[in-house]
Amino acid sequence: MSIVTQIDYLRYSDMLAFIGNSLLKPMTQTQSVGLDPLFWKSLPDFGEDGIGEAISLCESTVERIGKERGKGAVEAVSVEYTRLFVGPPSPAAPPWETMYRGSTNVGFGEATFEMRNYLHDLGLELSNENRQYEDHMGIELLYLSELCRRVGEGDGYEEQARSFVVKHPLSWIDAFLDRIEGISPQGYFSCLVRLEKALLLAC
Repeated sequence: MSIVTQIDYLRYSDMLAFIGNSLLKPMTQTQSVGLDPLFWKSLPDFGEDGIGEAISLCESTVERIGKERGKGAVEAVSVEYTRLFVGPPSPAAPPWETMYRGSTNVGFGEATFEMRNYLHDLGLELSNENRQYEDHMGIELLYLSELCRRVGEGDGYEEQARSFVVKHPLSWIDAFLDRIEGISPQGYFSCLVRLEKALLLAC
């Protein structure tokens, strides 16, 4: 990884896992820590300006959401999640890589099989209540998080992690972000995915 001497891989892994989990379930089904500005203040920027700017954007966004929505902030972010990633009638920002490869509108394709093999090769088994395809952005981030955790524990995987980032999440994150910002340009998930992009670029 390009900033191997600067990144604390375990904290980097934790940040990827947080974003991945945030993309897999609405906030009503997970912790609401992402709406606490102090949470964002506590995150490291690893000496990367892009990461620091994205964290600051997340902090200011949740402060605004809190002021505008008050006690209804969790529900508002969950409604945004549903509109973007679930529908009805269909997701405004499909969270599966296959949907951004060519002109297909099917959520199961080559990227799904590739991710299934990656998970298997790492000894991971997908278990999720929503029965998501393996090429879901959240699952790709959880896979990368595990690679980085193993890097942090001295088990290698640096080259595998770098190659995966380029071939998978980084290859479609711009199109994914465009879809999100077309619907909710100043929303919670816009800033969250902007942070994801900054983290991937630093990998």
